[in-house]
Amino acid sequence: MLHNAPLNNPKDVAFFLASYARDARVRVEGAKDLPQLAAVRTALEEALGMKFVADKGEHFFRSTLVETLFYGVFSAWVLWHKDKPQRNDVFDWKSAAWTLHVPMIKALFEQVATPTKLGPLGLVEVLDWTAAALNRVIRQEFFAHFVEEHAVQYFYEPFLEAFDPELRKELGVWYTPPEIVQYQVARVDAALREELDIADGLADPRVFVLDPCCGTGAYLVEVLRIIAKTLKEEKGEGALAELAVKEAAQKRVYGFEIMPAPFVVAHLQMGLLLQNLAVPLDDAKNERAGIFLTNALTGWDFAGENPKLANWPELEAERAGAGKVKQEKPILVILGNPPYNAYAGVSPEEEQGLVEPYKEGLVKEWGIKKFNLDDLYVRFFRLAERRIAEKTGKGIICYISNFSYLSEPSFVVMRQRYLKEFDSLWFDCMNGDSRETGKLTPEGKPDPSVFSTEYNREGIRVGTAIGLMVRQPKRSKKPRVLFRQFWGADKRAEILESLKVKKFAKQYKSVEPTQDNRFAFVPSNVVGDYLQWSKIPDFAAIPSFNGPVERRAFALISIEKKPLVSRMVAYFDESVSDAELKQIYPSLMMTGNRIVGPEARKKVLGEFSYDESRIVRYPFKPCDIRWCYLENLRPLFSEPSPQLLEQRFSGNNFFITRDTADKDIEGSPFYFSQLVCDYDCISGHARHFPIRLRAVAKTSAKKKEDGNGEFGNIIHEATPAYRADKITANLSPAARAYLTKLGIKNPDDDANTAALIWMHALAIGFSPAYLTENADGIRQDWPRIPLPNSKATLLASAELGKQIAALLDTETLLTGVANGNVRPELKTIAVLSSTENLSVTAGWGHLGKGGVTMPGKGKLVTTIQEAAPGYNLPWHKFHDVYLNESACWENIPEEVWDYTIGGYQVIKKWLSYREFELLGRALTPDEAREVTHMARRIAALILLQPELDKNYEAVKSASIPLK
Repeated sequence: MLHNAPLNNPKDVAFFLASYARDARVRVEGAKDLPQLAAVRTALEEALGMKFVADKGEHFFRSTLVETLFYGVFSAWVLWHKDKPQRNDVFDWKSAAWTLHVPMIKALFEQVATPTKLGPLGLVEVLDWTAAALNRVIRQEFFAHFVEEHAVQYFYEPFLEAFDPELRKELGVWYTPPEIVQYQVARVDAALREELDIADGLADPRVFVLDPCCGTGAYLVEVLRIIAKTLKEEKGEGALAELAVKEAAQKRVYGFEIMPAPFVVAHLQMGLLLQNLAVPLDDAKNERAGIFLTNALTGWDFAGENPKLANWPELEAERAGAGKVKQEKPILVILGNPPYNAYAGVSPEEEQGLVEPYKEGLVKEWGIKKFNLDDLYVRFFRLAERRIAEKTGKGIICYISNFSYLSEPSFVVMRQRYLKEFDSLWFDCMNGDSRETGKLTPEGKPDPSVFSTEYNREGIRVGTAIGLMVRQPKRSKKPRVLFRQFWGADKRAEILESLKVKKFAKQYKSVEPTQDNRFAFVPSNVVGDYLQWSKIPDFAAIPSFNGPVERRAFALISIEKKPLVSRMVAYFDESVSDAELKQIYPSLMMTGNRIVGPEARKKVLGEFSYDESRIVRYPFKPCDIRWCYLENLRPLFSEPSPQLLEQRFSGNNFFITRDTADKDIEGSPFYFSQLVCDYDCISGHARHFPIRLRAVAKTSAKKKEDGNGEFGNIIHEATPAYRADKITANLSPAARAYLTKLGIKNPDDDANTAALIWMHALAIGFSPAYLTENADGIRQDWPRIPLPNSKATLLASAELGKQIAALLDTETLLTGVANGNVRPELKTIAVLSSTENLSVTAGWGHLGKGGVTMPGKGKLVTTIQEAAPGYNLPWHKFHDVYLNESACWENIPEEVWDYTIGGYQVIKKWLSYREFELLGRALTPDEAREVTHMARRIAALILLQPELDKNYEAVKSASIPLK
């Protein structure tokens, strides 16, 4: 365990201390019944109003305790160095005079750090190792890496990453880069001066500031720096400025933190800053910074003493101090970086109920059934809104957070409230999202997370935005909403530099949030008439059906038919025990996702028997057609979508889209299939519109949910368009009236006529011009489609739609593309170089967290060459896409490789599931041929684009509404 080499790199020091901390945690976890640990746990739960539950909560508690212990020692070492920077003294953790002006931290530390308590825990040896490591540090070199007061802050994230990386991710612990902190604090200072007429900004003694999730104190320290700068440089107050900063640190610049370890660091940061200003906190006078260990989301209605903390006066005093701030202080500014995830505990009802106002009317008024409002940062937004808008009545909120609230449908009520409660709203979108953009700029260059640092190059997966919202005492009639965005690797420096621009507001675009765009805070990119066009559901006689949801880890879905048949035969065989079946395919007997394996099987076997006709072809993703045991067996299939299954009959097809996009690079939001598709066949969930209807489901006089929440299909009252006596076109009365107006009659009598509007929608939805011109409108709701004002235009558009439908239909070999004499311009695309080795080992996919298949980088070799001469083809850059080191599909145009449908890059997504380590075998020749056919179908789709754009322009210029 002990080493002798000198240390000077902070990351190396963090690694050594983290390794000792891991050893300490093992020892602490081994002392489960130690009374003082139980006492500490109970006291913290009472002080924070939380519960550490189950194994995860227990792990969190013990990890946090060990962190606090090690940061106490490390902080003592920093302060010791501060007093003796040039001496060769030896640091002794046992006699280190560490106190951070917070009695409860000293009390907490002593619970595990004093000799009488360390013996049973076995931590003396580990802390001796820690002190030895710190004594090997070349201190001058170590502290030279940073501005001295930043040493601990830079050290915290690398330590936690090495100590407990999973806990770090779960807690959303991310070091906020200094450029972001400086920018936010500067913007708040400017907004106080310019929008609230407070001439001295943050330096004004009337301005009370709160960072409700202060972490290691970066924002609080920067606020005090700005105060010092204002008082010295603008007001010339000299030494009086330092005293004013000290008073602000104690009485009007507050921080709340729920985790003891960063709480320790925050107090150290503040203490060091005040020491550097020559106004240190005085222990003899019980002086302390206004940073409290508390749950910021609860306790705003402080209820007096907690008798359960009678033996913990330090914790009770901390709780009371936080309660006084929550109740009595006129907070004018709330800023910071809210956590993205909740800690491992159970929060009280007070916290859980915070976001209820953001859910009001989501279902009834907006038709939004799936909410994405559970991220912890949303609760912090609600806390800030309530404190500034409802209690203080004026002020500023400035957070950097997940950017989903800017435009995603779930947040429409939240946005609506902010437009009512605030007078100016400024948004700096920092992008960097892995889900929507793949962390790429619109030009395809790297777009890392703004949280990417030297110690954490990945940053975080979600895109972020800085939101600043101002509520003025004298309310404006109409709020001002301003938006801009930053891309690329230099955006932190660019946003800080933007503060120097004299006409600052001119860097932003004005946004017009309306009901039609769901009050989005981002500019809307749509053509003038888009919002007057009809939504896809307007064409249908009935609402869409959700695709089936399996949720059994592919127990009922398989790339190959034979293994699926084998395990399903076993499942329905009563002579095969549950235990044997679990050995055959474990998730057939899984418990979870509203399924209890043994009970579900018992019920299924009592009512059903194996039926091979239920094994059907099943589009899992665009052009990725698998096998599925698909039957209305809810205990077997999580959500089989029974009414949708009833619409499978000979000659019927399904138009598929989603209500809102959840990926920025979506491609066309439409798919078309003769087969029922998986719920997640396209991103945003596959909503099926049958082209024709057979009324077989029981009808009701009233709409009602089937009791299955988000996935519930609605049983509808019988209508003239949906009769039980014959098959009818799935067309609304308005759609039928439109066809009649064009002279098209009897859509129920002819499948082609029934499909005309749907084929037209498909043609429009695959037009690049349509997708580009109306990107924002398409993204935030059901896509809207213009309808031509003439029969000839509709028929021509529908013919193009039929061509698209044929190209998407991988179940039918299409002559000239995947059958017969292949068109010359397609014949050289995706030619397989060798069949000697068909194993996919180039790294196209791997198993991620929770067994989810994640795409990999794979191997591409790119060439620039002339396409087939004489055909005026739109591509010149080609990829050889490798299966392994020896075989590839040659000459796949870049546009074909990048082609995306429903949020999925079609070929790459297909390959990601067929990596050898996931598939367990090499591809068959037919599967390798499938990639060739897929590439050629996509190429043919791309070659249709000029006609599709021309068609879209013709329709757009002469469209009529659906009445």
